[in-house]
Amino acid sequence: MSEQATQVGPLADPDARRREHRAWYAYDWANSAFSTSVITVFSGPYLNGIAKNVADVNGDVPLLFFDVAANSYFPFAVSLSVVLQALTLPFIGAAADRAADKRRFLQLLVTVGAVATVLLFLATGDRLQFGALCLLVANVAFGGAAVVYDSFLPEIADPDERDAVSSRGWAAGYAGGGLLLAVHLALFLSAESLGIDENLAARIAMASAGVWWFAFSQITVRGLTRRPPQMDPTLGHGAGASMRELWQTLRALRKTPRTLVFLGAFLLYNDGVATVISAAGIYATDELGIDLSTLTAAILMVQLVAVFGALALGRIAAVIGAKRTILASLVLWTVVIAFGRTIAEGDVQAFFLLSGAIGFVLGGTQALSRSLFSQMIPAGEEAQFFALYQLSDRGTSWLGTFVLAVAVNTTGTYRDGILVLLAFFILGGLLLAATDVRRAIAEAGNEVPARV
Repeated sequence: MSEQATQVGPLADPDARRREHRAWYAYDWANSAFSTSVITVFSGPYLNGIAKNVADVNGDVPLLFFDVAANSYFPFAVSLSVVLQALTLPFIGAAADRAADKRRFLQLLVTVGAVATVLLFLATGDRLQFGALCLLVANVAFGGAAVVYDSFLPEIADPDERDAVSSRGWAAGYAGGGLLLAVHLALFLSAESLGIDENLAARIAMASAGVWWFAFSQITVRGLTRRPPQMDPTLGHGAGASMRELWQTLRALRKTPRTLVFLGAFLLYNDGVATVISAAGIYATDELGIDLSTLTAAILMVQLVAVFGALALGRIAAVIGAKRTILASLVLWTVVIAFGRTIAEGDVQAFFLLSGAIGFVLGGTQALSRSLFSQMIPAGEEAQFFALYQLSDRGTSWLGTFVLAVAVNTTGTYRDGILVLLAFFILGGLLLAATDVRRAIAEAGNEVPARV
């Protein structure tokens, strides 16, 4: 890792600044492979398939220390991983804010997550518990790395350019994830001619996603400039100081009440988004009877449409502001969920139409939420605030997946379960509409951009 000059805030030189932005985009390109190929497409059907093969006479399988229905194994595993994130990400954020070099912190988390992802290749036969453990470790590391990565946004971009920078990052993520998914689709469709079965193709896809995540993240780690932590020297040093700073930040949250309101809104509507992403594969295969190759093609289309959707909504935000653009996207999400509920089993055309609609609103909703939140957090505490943000971000949700898992466990059908997700988008939208974002930015001590 190259050592660069210490820098506070965005770089002044325009060319150097653009180079740093491109290095930052590379991590979205890198980690989207995990979100897309592992969480959205392959790990759900693969682990649920193993679970059904090893289930007892009642159709139950063990998930660490408790039993769940085989067809709800994956959403329960994802929910458990997010519970673990809730316990660890605030501490990761506090440590990152005090780290002498956050780039090295990012490197450590990426390495742990990528190795755990590669090890999913060994989750075969009756190794269901091993597969679940790898998924848990990978997803927790994924969330921790996202905390550190997102915390660079306020440091590399001025307030008026963050919507555009965040949107380009998300667009790069969907392009990267889509490219690798295209390779995985080709592998899956060619499995028989290559002399391998579908399970082996899925295992290769998951392992290669881990390699992709690690390899391209090195561009970000090496391309960002090292910035000094803006720490309180009275708190001392070491792990104890990080915990004291976390406690101090939590006590100071009362000074930014509107940021907390926004965070509550984001928690709700993004739980809906994240649950749609993580459950899409299971819903398509188990409820609609879509085969895995068709599902992979649809997810690939989502990735491609999301590239243009993120950039388009970023441009719309430049005209009407990020808040209004997000609210409009949430209206579209409610339409998408309602339409998804009506799709008949085996209706591939309708499923592709649904996938295209999801792709258009997906990237913009998340990119603009990230940039809007970055405006509302105090300088020097970026990672700690993004730790709270990441508890419901990027392909994970704690409440949405749990509610969906309970609904599936109770009714035995994903078709009924997805209806509960409407509440997340509606309630989240109402709470966002009530948030005074300009006052939230001012409360955090930041410059208010021209349009929010």
